[in-house]
Amino acid sequence: MRSPWPPPPGRSAELRRRFAEEARSERPGLSALCLLVGAEGDGTLDEAGMDAVEIELDRLAGELPHRPGSPRAWALALRDLLGERYGFHGVPDDYRRLESSLLHTVLRRRRGLPILLSVVWIEVARRAGAPVYGVALPGHFVVGFGDPGGPEAGQVLADPSDGGRVLTGADAELLVAGVAGGPLEASMLTPAGTLDVVARILNNVRAWAATRPERTDVALWALDLSLLLPSRPARLRYERAQLLVQRGEFTAGAAELEAYAEVVAAVDPPAAARVRSEAHAARALLN
Repeated sequence: MRSPWPPPPGRSAELRRRFAEEARSERPGLSALCLLVGAEGDGTLDEAGMDAVEIELDRLAGELPHRPGSPRAWALALRDLLGERYGFHGVPDDYRRLESSLLHTVLRRRRGLPILLSVVWIEVARRAGAPVYGVALPGHFVVGFGDPGGPEAGQVLADPSDGGRVLTGADAELLVAGVAGGPLEASMLTPAGTLDVVARILNNVRAWAATRPERTDVALWALDLSLLLPSRPARLRYERAQLLVQRGEFTAGAAELEAYAEVVAAVDPPAAARVRSEAHAARALLN
């Protein structure tokens, strides 16, 4: 199946303006930002399609029982609705599809990466009034209900990629040990902020594109959106400059390398010199 392609330049510019505005708002909306990412990644997603996603999330929330009660009751209600009745879950093939990182296609296919399935869980539960948030375990994203801090604090974790299976403390420890090779620490169980979730989604998109040299267009729009987030690593500018050179845009890439070198020079002059050498090499490719 052919992967989605970005929208025309005019539409893309408008989406990016709205993304930056939403990301810098007092309370950024998770579904709104994810849909803007989706529209930037898939040119077929128009305003009506974005509205339809919000309506579907509202509809699903309306099917949850009224105020289930405890955090565990909320987790079980979400599992019964989304995991069992509607069949949302993850499969290994999801990691090979760009659509697995786009909210509108995840909602339609009921398949996706763990973090996108968690976005569905969070948005449906939040609309119903649940005490819900994302939990960014190393290498695996899950959903938390109740007070953060682990089972002793009343926290309940659920794994949307496994149909919403409610995790015991031992389950969470095994997940972390299997990915990170270390113990589960209390700091890993804190709620992930909206912008952190979006940044991680964009990182996943970039990772998908990194293994597909023919899709540097995807890597570029994911980088551009990442750079619009209020807090982002300065090194993303360097990564973008390198990508432009890879795409054959030598003049633009060299200019960005030189701009990044100016930033780095204040803290690491030798690194700045190396980046300037890369800029010189990129300009030489024009001759």
